[in-house]
Amino acid sequence: MKYYAGLDVSQQTTSICIVDDEGRIIAEWKVASCPDAIGEALEPFAVTRAGLETGPLSVWLWNGLRERGVPIICMDARHAHAALQMMPAKTDRNDAIGLAQIIRTGWCKSVHVKSTASHEARALLATRSQFVQIRCDLENQIRGVLRTFGILFGKRVGGFAKRAEEIVDGELHASPTIRAVVEALMGARAGVLEQIRRLDGKVRSIARQNTVVRRLMSVPGVGVITALGFAATIDDPARFKRSSSAGAYLGLTPRIYASGETMRSGRVSKRGDDFLRRSLYEAANALLTRIPRFSALKSWGLRIARRGGYRKAKVAVARKLAVILHAMWISGEPFRWSSQDPNELA
Repeated sequence: MKYYAGLDVSQQTTSICIVDDEGRIIAEWKVASCPDAIGEALEPFAVTRAGLETGPLSVWLWNGLRERGVPIICMDARHAHAALQMMPAKTDRNDAIGLAQIIRTGWCKSVHVKSTASHEARALLATRSQFVQIRCDLENQIRGVLRTFGILFGKRVGGFAKRAEEIVDGELHASPTIRAVVEALMGARAGVLEQIRRLDGKVRSIARQNTVVRRLMSVPGVGVITALGFAATIDDPARFKRSSSAGAYLGLTPRIYASGETMRSGRVSKRGDDFLRRSLYEAANALLTRIPRFSALKSWGLRIARRGGYRKAKVAVARKLAVILHAMWISGEPFRWSSQDPNELA
């Protein structure tokens, strides 16, 4: 007799349901949401397969249960949700039962669980991105406060901090309250900038030690943030049989609706990792507008820009960059420049 387990995980407890190969419920109970408690509960049954959905705790539980020898798989939450909608009532118990039946029938798609190194890199990049957003918010707050009193920040040689010092020492000399507000905001901005510099140093250190990241940085427009983000998000290039699948994985391919004689192609799906998708878009923008050296990739993007505008061209080049980066990772080759005369675009 074979047994299959479904695990419905919440922050505090995990509902477990075990069914046999005929779908009959053998046992049900709740345990703490930790690998040791779940592993001890499943051990007497020697389950053939156990499954849980993707979620905040799925990486930790998946790794912990694998170490205990549990044949655990992590299934796509969207696929599981489609099946669990058939249940008449949405409860943790019913979800565990439904997951166990999904595991028994094999109607599930196992997702790739990234390595610890990939999650560390993603956490580093996400934290840096959050600090950059906080810095922008603080700068906008300073501009907004000053604008209320008729002081336009503008731009000066020397950067944001030097211009703020000029305003504090000059135009705000007669307003102690606003001066204190601006000084407090500038102090917070200086602290955030220091943390960004520390994280930038850590990012560069990781990139120097990673041959894959250094190779990906040979692509024009791709810097250390984009290269490290791509390596951390993809994790294992063998996940995709074709490099073109990398673009779809990151949500850079159009949505398709086809039914009967109807066929519609919409905007990009925006599935997958939002941070990497934005990073590739920024890399495409740099390639098309800032890098003077021509390549076949840039020429291709500029031809699209002539037909449909730069916005569509940047999205198309971002998808192409994902394909090229994956192909370079698989082949181990650096980016191959192929010059093209810009006059050919006319």
